[in-house]
Amino acid sequence: MGKNGTGVLAGSLSLADVAVIQDGPIISAQRGGWPRLVIAMGRAGAVLICLLAWPAAAYRPFDGTDAAVADLDEVEIELQPVGQLKVGPQSSLIAPAVVYNYGFAERWEMVLQTEVDSPPGGPSSFAASGAFLKYVIQPGVLQGQNGISIATEFGPLLPGINNDPGVGFSWAGIVSQRWDWGTAHFNVEANLTRDQHGEAILDVILEGPSKWRVRPVLEVFYDKAWLETETRSALVGAIWQVRDDLSFDAAYRYALVNGRALNEIRAGLTFAFKVEKDATPAKPGVTFGNWGLSR
Repeated sequence: MGKNGTGVLAGSLSLADVAVIQDGPIISAQRGGWPRLVIAMGRAGAVLICLLAWPAAAYRPFDGTDAAVADLDEVEIELQPVGQLKVGPQSSLIAPAVVYNYGFAERWEMVLQTEVDSPPGGPSSFAASGAFLKYVIQPGVLQGQNGISIATEFGPLLPGINNDPGVGFSWAGIVSQRWDWGTAHFNVEANLTRDQHGEAILDVILEGPSKWRVRPVLEVFYDKAWLETETRSALVGAIWQVRDDLSFDAAYRYALVNGRALNEIRAGLTFAFKVEKDATPAKPGVTFGNWGLSR
């Protein structure tokens, strides 16, 4: 599912499927405590998918992103405090997720994303995360100019603490265009997962008119991680643009992961602020043995 949790998701779904067929010949042919063990593993897998299989939140509330970056010296925080995920009969709240964006240069942005893993009966820890650079190749309508906006995002998929120990890599190309009726974003992404498998992602996002205070949104998403998972999903929701530096979002997402239905509710917010720099001019002074600059 995007940049996070693909391997965990595949394993969890497999275990959950075993639990579903507990009345079939595989379970009925066993004796003693073995059936209970398999059922317990299946239930544990269903819980794990609720807690660990978090999709990348590159632009709230979507799995994909847009061809824009934070302004120079601006910090943008994308936060989902809580959500709900349902896989078959299993339903659970999902852990918080945070995306940190910082505009460190013109047309460049640093992106850090992580989530909190809170397994049943265990301590909370940071789950699989990523560190990326995003660059606007061609400024366009999202930068206040004419024409399409084109951007790229790339970087390592970092290991989590206590889970997802491997390291992968992600690269994405993004194209955005805006009309009077709305805005469209197209994503093409190629990854090397933490399990060292190839992954390809195609994503289309449609938004209502940018002048509307509350605009409807739609996303169609496809993710293929070879030897792991295949995900098809659709998301519908809305973004409430309170002001330029603050917005709230809510969405419902339906997905088929290896043919198994998944229902998810997302809700969160995005806010931004400028980083103040020390503008005091440097002057000659005494620093490290009577040389250098001091303020």
